[in-house]
Amino acid sequence: MKIIVGLGNPGPQYRNTRHNLGFVALDALAAKLETAFDKEKHQGLLATAKHAGERLLLVKPMTFMNRSGDCVALVAKNKVDTPADLLVVTDDVNLPVGKVRLRAGGSAGGHNGLKSLIERLGTQEFPRLRMGVGDNRADAGLADYVLARFHPEERDAVRAMVETSVEAALCWVSEGLERAMNRYSR
Repeated sequence: MKIIVGLGNPGPQYRNTRHNLGFVALDALAAKLETAFDKEKHQGLLATAKHAGERLLLVKPMTFMNRSGDCVALVAKNKVDTPADLLVVTDDVNLPVGKVRLRAGGSAGGHNGLKSLIERLGTQEFPRLRMGVGDNRADAGLADYVLARFHPEERDAVRAMVETSVEAALCWVSEGLERAMNRYSR
């Protein structure tokens, strides 16, 4: 089994904000796989699917970003043999809007959701798919920036980035991390 986690914050006030791109991508992935988040367990919303003969568990933690690791650690505990079977989809202020980067592991890079996962999983060696939200904080601090919605002129790039992220996640499942990184981390 492989687990794909989308990071975000629960509640309608956070819907479609920069920090909730992980949720947006997971919703798009669930739609593509013709499944739904119909189960609530371990402080998260879960959906099951199959792709390329692999059983998948899609997870949206409902613990708020800075405690995402609580949910993910519980879900992963008996479901995956190795952290390499867990893909985390999240926003990244260090990438421009529209850019996608897939990596095998690494630091949290200041991202509180990734910090929580690293702390609770006891490793930073799990794949992550980062989606660019840009860094235009001239008028706002980081928290205000990531909790803001995208500007109208960014929306087409965001839609395309979400579609690319879905393709990258499915490639990770069917062809492995190395091929997915080569194809989608340009």
